[in-house]
Amino acid sequence: MSYSILRVKDVIAKTGIKRTNLYRQVKAKTFPAPINLGAKAIGWIENEVDAWIESRMDARCQEVDTEAN
Repeated sequence: MSYSILRVKDVIAKTGIKRTNLYRQVKAKTFPAPINLGAKAIGWIENEVDAWIESRMDARCQEVDTEAN
């Protein structure tokens, strides 16, 4: 299986989350944890970031459905 790795600037661009908030969410375990790529490099698995985005979209849809009822 092949995985695409996103660097922090790519995650920021894809999610719209600022760097500081990204690391806060990782620490709070509300965003996927990065993987170590080297001594000073980390990255995120793109599929995990995509799944997080989808979960946020699902949560939004559930909120809208709840408010409509």
